[in-house]
Amino acid sequence: MAEQNGFTPAARFLLVAGAFVVVVAGLKSASNLVTPFLLAVFIAVLVVPPLQYMRSHGLPAWAAMLVVVATLLGAGSAVVGLFSGSLSDFNASLPSYQERVKGLTGELVTLLDNVGIHVSRQAVNSIIDPGRIFAMATELIRGIGGVLTNAFLILLTVIFILFEANSLPSKLRAALRQPEASLSHLHEVMHTINRYMFLKFCTSVLTGVLLWAWLRFLGVDFPAMWGMLAFLLNFVPTIGSIIAGVPPIMLALIQLGIDDALLVTIGYMVVNVSIGNFLEPRVMGQGLGLSTLVVFLSLIFWGWVLGPAGMFLSVPLTMALKIGFGANTQTYPIAVMLGPADEARALVAAGRSNSLPLTPPEDSAAGELDPGA
Repeated sequence: MAEQNGFTPAARFLLVAGAFVVVVAGLKSASNLVTPFLLAVFIAVLVVPPLQYMRSHGLPAWAAMLVVVATLLGAGSAVVGLFSGSLSDFNASLPSYQERVKGLTGELVTLLDNVGIHVSRQAVNSIIDPGRIFAMATELIRGIGGVLTNAFLILLTVIFILFEANSLPSKLRAALRQPEASLSHLHEVMHTINRYMFLKFCTSVLTGVLLWAWLRFLGVDFPAMWGMLAFLLNFVPTIGSIIAGVPPIMLALIQLGIDDALLVTIGYMVVNVSIGNFLEPRVMGQGLGLSTLVVFLSLIFWGWVLGPAGMFLSVPLTMALKIGFGANTQTYPIAVMLGPADEARALVAAGRSNSLPLTPPEDSAAGELDPGA
């Protein structure tokens, strides 16, 4: 095939790598435009099932759309209002927290002197600098707020996507050469992403509510803001829960003392471990269909390309790419490499270990997947 096209395998690899770099560079440079559109697409995928449910139970299309739009407006307004008010109060309280840090630093230096360890206050300040952590939390919240400032554009895009959703299958059947195979893969992508987003939304709500209640019980300042931050960062795999826990733990240490900070830490560990390691695997069944390394690398990659919103969308985007790669014989090996080890072992056990690259499952014939067939 390569010789017929006049390209050696090495030349084809370089062409594909060059095209990949160009596409990534274009996405990064246009992230301000691409990110709201991707957010709108995933929100639309998430709200399509409730919309179809209301329409199937006799509610007119315009009324169902009105309910969805009103719900999105209410949720968006609540989040924006919460972050705006809490962030203003947090910034106003920051000087008092910094004064408290200076007092704690002095107590620590005195304690170290009493046990024969002599250190300067400047050295301790350079090591213990909660201001940096609070600044990181502030920037993160501002970054989320920056995404929410495009809420009106995102909402309009969601509305237009929902209006076009019913006519999309007809357009694809008219435009594609093998529409049924393409529609099947599109349905698989939407079903997988919708299931993941819905279940992740439910577990994130549970995480945020439990942590809000725990912080409120302990008396930590701004529990609603930290609960909302835990809810949002629970969508970020691997490191999201860790990042969400650092600011409230530091705040509890400064505001209430080491005992309460330990209680906050224990609360975050119990909630995140129980939900992330026990509840989510049970409700999500076989998992994400991605290897742990791929999940972590996709977090870094999409975060670099699309900014903070890319971290939230990293798993759904990578899942969509994996399903897309699995729909073509030439890119199927990439889909296998993106998947978990259990998936590869199942393929090997099915008798596909004799040749590499691995070939697609036999129920996905090459003639159905190859556009040139």
